[in-house]
Amino acid sequence: MKKFVILLLAATLAIGAVGMWWHGKQEYEWQIDPNIPLPEVPFDNPMSDVKVELGRRLFYDTRLSANNTMSCASCHIQALAFTDGKARAVGATGAVHPRSSMTLVNVAYASRLTWANQLMNRLEDQALTPLFGDNPVEMGMSGREGELAAMLKADEHYADLLPRAFPADQDPFSIVNVVRSTSTFVRTIISFDAPYDRYLNGDEGAMSEQALLGMELFFSERLECFHCHGGFNFTDSTTHANANVDRIGYHNTGLYNIDDAGAYPADNTGLYDMTGQRRDMGRFKAPTLRNIAVTAPYMHDGSVLTLDDAISHYARGGRLLEDGDYAGDGRRNPFKSEFIGGFELSDDERLALLAFLRSLSDATVLADPRFSNPH
Repeated sequence: MKKFVILLLAATLAIGAVGMWWHGKQEYEWQIDPNIPLPEVPFDNPMSDVKVELGRRLFYDTRLSANNTMSCASCHIQALAFTDGKARAVGATGAVHPRSSMTLVNVAYASRLTWANQLMNRLEDQALTPLFGDNPVEMGMSGREGELAAMLKADEHYADLLPRAFPADQDPFSIVNVVRSTSTFVRTIISFDAPYDRYLNGDEGAMSEQALLGMELFFSERLECFHCHGGFNFTDSTTHANANVDRIGYHNTGLYNIDDAGAYPADNTGLYDMTGQRRDMGRFKAPTLRNIAVTAPYMHDGSVLTLDDAISHYARGGRLLEDGDYAGDGRRNPFKSEFIGGFELSDDERLALLAFLRSLSDATVLADPRFSNPH
């Protein structure tokens, strides 16, 4: 029944496009480097200043969880590039998610959302899962839709903002509009002011010589990092307003090889969970590397603690776990990506690569008041 509610709401979002096409004017001014393409925005959920402000309030509101203890921001903390610093996300009831919270920075450019769902390409659809999903429970609002609508009507800010954000709706106090608003706000969390960006824009002093050496290594065929983490957003799952074709990539990085035949932990099999195809075992989306210095721990399950550990993993060509339930040699995983072949680095080269990765962090987005808690 709960899955049916989520599907019904998703269908409502899609049907709503028919009734909203005529007021699709974009009433929002993007503040983005002119060298970066604009994000793609659904025609049934146009941008507007009032909708962004509404979405920001909703994003930080703990009343969107069943026990009033958790908001979207609980798992997406601004100072941590909208991640939570945990290996695996924890829901309002204490249920532990099998995967870590992905960064929301530049998620407007993501061609696919979450770690391993090739069908999830709209923020408006994805937002339904943390709100109403029950495997595991995240915010736990399934069955409480009436309570949520009542709260929206009773709150003075929402009573003002919702009718202004959705003037064409007979009843603006709907779950669909909660999802539309939070998605609109999240689309505005844009980050292109890292030292790397300033260097590309002509500030030759923005990056150290060490970081520039690291950049050369990163984009080399010797290390092959850029194949999965390339483009302006450092991921191969990217789209934008001018894109003719979405770029979509899922990869097995040799993190596990439990049975010496490619197996991953049963609760974290990657794209295989969606397709049932053995070749998809352990294939996950390559996340953006922007702000990577503040989003530890790493990988889909947070099992790699530091950036240095991550480099060691890729340098070896797969992780070796010598004991425990997940023991196995990931380097021998038969489904491992062709780009995970291993490499050697001198101590100076390793430090240079670390320096380059740190140059991808944008201090502005981590403290920008436009994205902070308005309550």
